[in-house]
Amino acid sequence: MIKARELKRRYDLTGPRQTMLELTEAIGQGQVRAEDFSIRDLAEGLVPDGHEWVRTMDPRSGGSVNLLEAGDGVDVTAFLNITSQFIYTKIMEAYTQEAFVVSKLVDTVPTRLDGEKIPGIARLEAQADGIAPGMPYPNLGFGEDYIETPSTTKRGFIVPVTKEAIFFDRTHLVLSRASEVGELLGLNKEKRLLDLVIGATNNYKWLGTSYNTYQTAAPWVNVKTGNELVDWTNVDAAEQLFNDILDPNTGEPVLLQANTVLVMPAYRHAAHRVLNALEIRFNPSATATTTLAANPLGNYRVEESGLAYRRIVASGQAPADAKKWWFLGDFKKAFAYMENWPITVTQSAQNSDAEFSQDIVVRFKASERGAAAVLNPRYVVKNTG
Repeated sequence: MIKARELKRRYDLTGPRQTMLELTEAIGQGQVRAEDFSIRDLAEGLVPDGHEWVRTMDPRSGGSVNLLEAGDGVDVTAFLNITSQFIYTKIMEAYTQEAFVVSKLVDTVPTRLDGEKIPGIARLEAQADGIAPGMPYPNLGFGEDYIETPSTTKRGFIVPVTKEAIFFDRTHLVLSRASEVGELLGLNKEKRLLDLVIGATNNYKWLGTSYNTYQTAAPWVNVKTGNELVDWTNVDAAEQLFNDILDPNTGEPVLLQANTVLVMPAYRHAAHRVLNALEIRFNPSATATTTLAANPLGNYRVEESGLAYRRIVASGQAPADAKKWWFLGDFKKAFAYMENWPITVTQSAQNSDAEFSQDIVVRFKASERGAAAVLNPRYVVKNTG
């Protein structure tokens, strides 16, 4: 267990800010874990006369029931600050866990707006003809181009620390609640992003008109049906779709370098086999010569998502079909998370009504506000079996 008295000594010598910086660094380097602390030990070690303060939580002691009342001379600042850091750590560990694949594949775009119009530059087609000596250079025209992102939504939960949690040292219960808060918020964000990736939700709005992310005809085609991921030819078929997607303003091909393949768990090994093979053997017919060649697929990042599979099934696809879906493209250019504020943990004020009515000593509120958005669907191709 973390030695609370050592933390208190550091807190008094170096001050709150330096102590919190050192503690945060130690947690980040894995030298300290949230599970290593006892909430009762911290209360007894960090609060002046902490043993007596904890004892007052027992009504039989005859102590004050107003646990955080400043007038009693009880300085609980160190205890609350350090406990807050451990709770924040557990929330963030769960919020950023590896299972949330797409949240790591897309960029987070800070914004102060509740949905916004993002301007672009629509370059008008121009011929770069030669310029005769002494003749003026032609002007390059620009047209209007913009997309509209959806309204953002606030989400959050509260982690209470009760009198019983401190008195009975229910540290595990407090940390479990903190972890659950982080997981719920992270899961909700991942599901919203996944619903965009699979096409269950469509919020792409370009030049005032809404479009589905995946199109099978004009203005772009980024769906390849009957393209189960079996070998390099399936990847090649998806890549060829990108060659036919044109910039709507210039008529030129969209400049794209696909870099990521997202597959369902059932095709995890198949994807690694296809994309990471050292060589391929190509034989177009039984009588043709077998050709050996280096793998032509280049360097693709392969990601799998069990959550993606479940979202596809939830959208109405049969499990046998859903497991064959896969996506190819540049996810950072196709999607983004528009974020008003990142996940933030705040602490309740002292002497709150919850202390008297519910024996809640302190509460920690975790919240975030944002929205999953399609930036440009032309940068991703959906493949189905």
